[in-house]
Amino acid sequence: MISYTGSVHKIQKRITDYQEGPWFYKRKGHYYLAFASSCCPEGIGYAMSDKPTGPWVYKGAIMDHNPLSNGNHPGIIDYKGKSYVFGFDYALLKQTTTQHFERRSVCLDEMHYNEDGTIQQLPFWSEAGPAPAGALNPFIWQEAETIAWSKNIGTASSPQTGMYVTDIENGSYIKLRNVDFQKGCRRFEARVASAAGGTIELRLDSLTGKLIGKCNIINTGGPLKWKTSACKLTSVSGKHDLFFIFKGAKAAAGNKRTLFNFDKWRFQ
Repeated sequence: MISYTGSVHKIQKRITDYQEGPWFYKRKGHYYLAFASSCCPEGIGYAMSDKPTGPWVYKGAIMDHNPLSNGNHPGIIDYKGKSYVFGFDYALLKQTTTQHFERRSVCLDEMHYNEDGTIQQLPFWSEAGPAPAGALNPFIWQEAETIAWSKNIGTASSPQTGMYVTDIENGSYIKLRNVDFQKGCRRFEARVASAAGGTIELRLDSLTGKLIGKCNIINTGGPLKWKTSACKLTSVSGKHDLFFIFKGAKAAAGNKRTLFNFDKWRFQ
């Protein structure tokens, strides 16, 4: 919701299992109110109405309470003929620690409606996620923060570049899904900045998949001194998942070593 006119309307009766984080929308004549259900752990519940002001009827769970995630705040959209629900878990946090704090991982799964407008329940976020809704074009500049999955990276921004990927360490990686190399390519370019340097390995379909190129990243003169690095590729065509695997000098035990910053990339 980005705007509202009129007076505030108070719901007369608290919706069953409601906790916080409402998501309000209309679809095919029905009004929906999805929400984080009672903590803890939270699930995603929802209610329906024939009017935006209610009365609201609790319909159950889109995703039931699950100990794999303390919280689960919904966002719901229709896109290219399918329906999707967003929420979160702590999968990225649990890669590095057993302690809990609020570092949330955004999750997405396809959602299905019944003929009467009610929503089919999902068990929990799937490991693979939904099928891609489209293909990624690698022949135009793509932002480095375009990510399907990642490990040990962060993001930052600057007036010069906007958002970019940072905190890249030896062994960090980015996964992209369904990249369409339809016309084939022979060259990869990356816009990077570095005071240390390293390499980007380009692999298809898995972390150990076919190596199609290795791009050397030199010291550009500083972490915000941007230059374009390029490398030649073995021939590649068709649709593939693409992995950027970052390599470089390891940090001393207990320390962190940032290899370089990564702004955007393209194939030619």
